[in-house]
Amino acid sequence: MTYAIFKAAGQQFRAKPGDSIQVPLLDVEPGKKVTFDEVLLTSDGEKVNAGTPTVKGAKVTAEVVEHARGPKITVFKFKRRKSYRKKTGHRQDYTQVVIKDVKA
Repeated sequence: MTYAIFKAAGQQFRAKPGDSIQVPLLDVEPGKKVTFDEVLLTSDGEKVNAGTPTVKGAKVTAEVVEHARGPKITVFKFKRRKSYRKKTGHRQDYTQVVIKDVKA
């Protein structure tokens, strides 16, 4: 089982060929390919290759499927006995990608 751990927008993700994962919003149109060069670890099923800090020559290629927004998260603040209540919400933007290839 070939997989890699790569870094995108300050977060780490595990990728296998064929996986569909959500990464923070990328400025790439749907249907285009994107390459992640900052690969921290690769494995071919038997041998694990950890980078210091990245693996030289390794890359993860993915295809952008869509841009979407995550579920709404409600933020509620209040202070007791002070008549202070504040309710806000947040939805995080993300990009759905399908991993096409992992090169070690």
